This record gives sequence, C-alpha cells and structure tokens, in this order.
Amino acid sequence: MRFASFSHRGRAGWGAISGDGVIDLSARHAVEWPTLREVIEAGALARIGDIAAGLSADFALADIVYEIPIPAPEKILCVGVNFPDRNAEYKDGQESPPFMSLFPRFPRSFTGHNQPLIRPPESPQLDYEGEVTIMIGKAGRRIAEADALTHIAALTLCNEGTIRDWVRHAKFNVTQGKNWDRSGAIGPWIVPYETEAQLADIELQTRVNGEVRQKDRTSRMMFGFRKIIAYISTFTTLVPGDVIVCGTPTGAGARFDPPIWLKPGDVVEVEAEGIGVLRNTIRDEVL
Repeated sequence: MRFASFSHRGRAGWGAISGDGVIDLSARHAVEWPTLREVIEAGALARIGDIAAGLSADFALADIVYEIPIPAPEKILCVGVNFPDRNAEYKDGQESPPFMSLFPRFPRSFTGHNQPLIRPPESPQLDYEGEVTIMIGKAGRRIAEADALTHIAALTLCNEGTIRDWVRHAKFNVTQGKNWDRSGAIGPWIVPYETEAQLADIELQTRVNGEVRQKDRTSRMMFGFRKIIAYISTFTTLVPGDVIVCGTPTGAGARFDPPIWLKPGDVVEVEAEGIGVLRNTIRDEVL
C-alpha cells in the first residue's frame, strides 16, 4: 500500500493510492489524523492500509497535486557523500571517512511529484541528486544499531536539488546551496517499512530526459541505514515524521566536464525498486 499527501481543488488531504485513483482518507479521518505525520506518530500505517483495502478511489490521480508526504516534519536531515564512487570524486585521499557528513534542509525547499523544480535567477547551477529516503516512526535518542530499523515507518524518494555555486559560498557548510525554495522534491508517496529486505539492496537510479545519470545500490552505501539512525540519534532525538535523506550516487551534473546543469523543460526521474518513480520538470522562477 502507498500513501500520499496531495491537494485536490485547493483542499489539502492525504490518502491511499489505488490503481489510477486515490482514496481520500483525510476526508474520513481528519480529526483523528490531520496529516500523514499524525498517522505515523500513532503507528497507524497498517491500520489505514486495512481501512483503505475496503474502499474505492474517490478521484483520479490526474486530478490531484502531489505534495511532499510529510507537510511539516520537525527535521529533514541529509547525508552527504555516502557512496564509494561519490567519495572518490573529492580526491582527498580518504578511502572512507570515519563519520558521515550531515546537513539540514527546510520543508519549503521541497515540492511534490510531478511539480517543477525551480531554478532561481541568482544561479544557473541547479543540479540533481537522487536518494532513498526514510521516515522515522518511533522516537528515540542514542538508538542502538541493532534496534535502528525498528524506528523506520516508511520509505520514499528524494531529488535533493542543489544550487552548486552557493554550496561553496562559505568554508564550513553547504546549507545555503541546499535550501532554495522548491529546488528539490520528495515523493511521490510513502511505502510502509516492513522488513530489512526492502532497504538492504535497492537499485537507485536517476535519469535526466531519459538518460541514466546516476545508478547504484543501497548495499554499497558507506554508512548503512542502521548506522545513519544510530549516529544521528546520538546528538538529537529522532521523532515521528522526521525525514532522513540517505545519500546520492556519483553522476550529478557538476561532475561532467563541462558541468551539465538542469534547464527549463528538463525532466528528472528518480527511481528505486519497491518504492516507485519521483518525476519533476524544471522551470525558471517567476519574479
């Protein structure tokens, strides 16, 4: 079962994807669970799946606007440089860094599936980064690696769009290159997490205008999902609805010679086995 946040004729909602339609569960359970965040916090993904199984679609997918799955997560944390070939791009002599790189993103920096990523007038260097993304379902601090996967509620995808020259404006951080309004996307939906097999060896692929630019498998990540959760929870309490974007393979546009930046009209697709395809076009910001 897949669950999405959306707007329909100007009304925000959430529901279950059913074939070419959506079951509007928010219309039936708005008081109990206003958004998917409250569903996750209540540990109710399986319950709403059972509810949806007996219902018919309320309207067509073509009639909704996809929104980011969790509308107001407390935290969105991104893991940088988490695949071996990506690490080699930095040519700093480190085969494997001892600790993972992390940075925050704000909800406003993302849009939903089938929505345009926005290229700002301040820079043409909009780049793509396809990533598998996990959503926390159970709160925890100093979570042991052995227990880490029990804290995952669901999986989704991210195109962690980046304004490359703004990443390098400062010496010690990348935050300002990672948080332009609607420069990235999350979605299309969430898939409930059930077994470790869903994560262990996912093929992740990013295509631009049908051309494969990034391709790797989660089994090759330098910091696996257990390590990511354990490490992050050492310094901050993870809570239901938190979003962790887990790293992108080599092949971003910045690594071509010359670099290939995204331009208006381009179509970027991020695909992962068992999750789906996140698709976005590119549009210049209208001032």
